[in-house]
Amino acid sequence: MELDLRPDAATTGAMAPFAPGPLIAIAEGALRVDIAPAAGGRIAQIRHDGAAQLIGPGDGNPAMIAWGSYPMAPWAGRVRHGRFDFDGRNHQLPLNLGEHAIHGVAFGLPWRVDAHSSRHAELSLRLPQDERWPFGGTLRQHLEVGDRWLRMKLSATAGACAMPAVIGWHPWFRKPDRIEFSPSAMYPRDEEGIASYPLAPPSPGPWDDCFLNGDPVHLHRAGQIVRLTSDCSHWVVYDETAEATCVEPQSGPPDAFNLDPATLSPGETREAWFLMEWL
Repeated sequence: MELDLRPDAATTGAMAPFAPGPLIAIAEGALRVDIAPAAGGRIAQIRHDGAAQLIGPGDGNPAMIAWGSYPMAPWAGRVRHGRFDFDGRNHQLPLNLGEHAIHGVAFGLPWRVDAHSSRHAELSLRLPQDERWPFGGTLRQHLEVGDRWLRMKLSATAGACAMPAVIGWHPWFRKPDRIEFSPSAMYPRDEEGIASYPLAPPSPGPWDDCFLNGDPVHLHRAGQIVRLTSDCSHWVVYDETAEATCVEPQSGPPDAFNLDPATLSPGETREAWFLMEWL
């Protein structure tokens, strides 16, 4: 199933309105997940016992960056001024949020649906090899639901040339009443608001920060608890808005291409998983 229903949104800016397009659904028992392949392969909405869990495109801000739960790849968070060095060359990415390049290209491109059943979906995206992203490569997602859980896998595979890669997820949860989160350290933000070294003890919120975390995160809302776990060691939490809290597991920190580069050799794959459970 090939979806190519709109002009490329990856270069129109992260604050540009971004409609979900046609949806596909996976469901089991009390859980239903609506997926928007054309809108960056993102989850448009999750409903548990009929209650919406995410900020959707019709909840006040239809910007590409601001709704659903989308994959971040081949980088997560900001790349400072869109610039980084790799393999002896300087690279300049398009700036899509102010002076920086944010959240990769995947969340603004249409994904291909490779498989779809009542309980699972598999999507893929061939990354560009041009000014948007000079390395090519391929991304894949696997989403599966049970009665009270949603499990997601995301992978990045290098093509014919090596490439840097950070992958992760950016869910816009409806504002919880309380969050249980016990990270071991955080990356202080510098004068440009971007993660930096050295690591520091976690500070009190509100946050727009990256943390090292190995424990489950619990969101409490309206008497319901959602447990979030992942094999990712880096978690960004953004809770500065009154409407939403973003809890974002990712394989490296923001600006990782400059701060803590991780490289894929030709043909090599990096994979991560993210599990949501309704307790």
